[in-house]
Amino acid sequence: MTTTLYTNARIFTADTDPAASWAEALVVENEKITFAGTATEALAVAGPDAEQVDLDGNLVVPGFIDSHTHLLMTGEALAKVELTCARTLEEIQSRLAAARAAAPEDARVLGRGWLFDSVPEGRPTAAMLDEVLGGVPVYLDSNDYHSCWVNSAALAELGITRDTPDPIGGRIVRDSNGDATGLLLETTVEQIVWPYLASVTSDADRDLAIDRAIDAYLAAGVTGAVDMAFDEIGLATIERALERRGGRLPLRLAAHWLVGNTGNEAANIAQVRRAAELAARDFGPGFRVVGVKFVSDGVIDACTAAMHEPYFDGSNEGPIWPLEHLKPVLAAADAAGLQVAVHAIGDAASTIALDAIEHAINLNGPRARRHRIEHLEYAAPGTAERMAELGVTASMQPVHTDSAVRENWDAMLGDERTERGFAWPEYEAAGALLAFSSDAPTAPHAALPNLYVATTRRSALDPARGAVEPDLALPLASALIHATRDSAESVGDGATHGRLAAGYAADFVVIDADPFTEGNDVLLTARVLRTVVAGQGAYDAELAASGLAG
Repeated sequence: MTTTLYTNARIFTADTDPAASWAEALVVENEKITFAGTATEALAVAGPDAEQVDLDGNLVVPGFIDSHTHLLMTGEALAKVELTCARTLEEIQSRLAAARAAAPEDARVLGRGWLFDSVPEGRPTAAMLDEVLGGVPVYLDSNDYHSCWVNSAALAELGITRDTPDPIGGRIVRDSNGDATGLLLETTVEQIVWPYLASVTSDADRDLAIDRAIDAYLAAGVTGAVDMAFDEIGLATIERALERRGGRLPLRLAAHWLVGNTGNEAANIAQVRRAAELAARDFGPGFRVVGVKFVSDGVIDACTAAMHEPYFDGSNEGPIWPLEHLKPVLAAADAAGLQVAVHAIGDAASTIALDAIEHAINLNGPRARRHRIEHLEYAAPGTAERMAELGVTASMQPVHTDSAVRENWDAMLGDERTERGFAWPEYEAAGALLAFSSDAPTAPHAALPNLYVATTRRSALDPARGAVEPDLALPLASALIHATRDSAESVGDGATHGRLAAGYAADFVVIDADPFTEGNDVLLTARVLRTVVAGQGAYDAELAASGLAG
């Protein structure tokens, strides 16, 4: 048995007992913590033969758990042209032209992260892209990944014409002549764009992408992740990664199988059965399929989230999963013992999600369960209390209210609803479990800037911007607990992960700055020095800088 004593540190344990929130040292035996407390007691517990690691007085926190992400997509996104910071059409065009000049042999130009208010009148068109890249297909994922902006060459290779029907829950935006403009919304992206791009992507490229994502997460102090749109391609990619790495990933991964609304109940339930088969499979330590994911509506930025009241322009969208479609499929997942996660950004969508969850509970009877609603960007008053009563987790992403990306969100609602956007304190006050995550690649994956937004309601992308609803910011300790302990609990790991205490997994992060003593602003400049997963060093900044890592 290998024993390691980590000492000379300020250790935030995230313990449920406030009196045990801080420690000076950790003792780790193999994969678990056996002691967290004072340096003197730790030395006695570790014994004279323990390996000692001096952490130079730095801050130590539990490993971050990104409880809602898209791992393969994040790895792919990290290789695409970054467009979030391009705030004019001219800048977008310039970045795309530069990317093409740098890689003229590539079959396509892929970009990510553009914002509606960076495009004239918020209406991107193929012609705008054709001006600079008319001969090569261009695919640009929006910041929220619920829209894709393409040029004429991309429309042609996708086979989209005026006769192509809109899929259930999606829309091909068309001009007055009925021709596609180049903007594809919601399930059009999921059912047309993504499958096509997957068909022209090699397994070797996917393997590079998954490794890229894992490396980026470990460098950011993330020791666990929950993939929220898992499919056959993602499964095959993870299985290859497990084979390459001797049966174990360097971070812990749980997955939710994506269930799309086909309009046919039997076909929808067949997707649930596939998820149940995978949930019963033993993939070895560190990876498991835990549930299913339903995308019940779109996003506020594109006016596709399902709202009780219309948007500023009088428009509104129905849900992708109407209640009569969602109830039987969600109930089947609940009966199979699967965790259910429902994407619900608008208040009408979250009401439908809770109605369906309550129906499943009543139908299938009492048992231990922990279902989730994802995003909850705007929820009706009383939603938090109802979630607490039903034992439903609020899974939310602070980075989605970064003030640099909030202007269009506010404008689309256009009324007092903006004052209750991303209302995290409501869920705390109601006693609902609140888990923080990034939803990468729809937002940056880095954990520390995510905490900055949570604790200041300001922008990590542009710190000069002011705060949005600063009264809804959270104390640092609370935000950190939501990103660690509560995120572990959100997938049933609360008894073994997410805090630094005896019996828990030795997953922790060493940081070179201490926002508890230096203030929240240092979260923007702090660096992860070391990431430890299951007692093993998974990332070391010094080795990474020297080129010796890996």
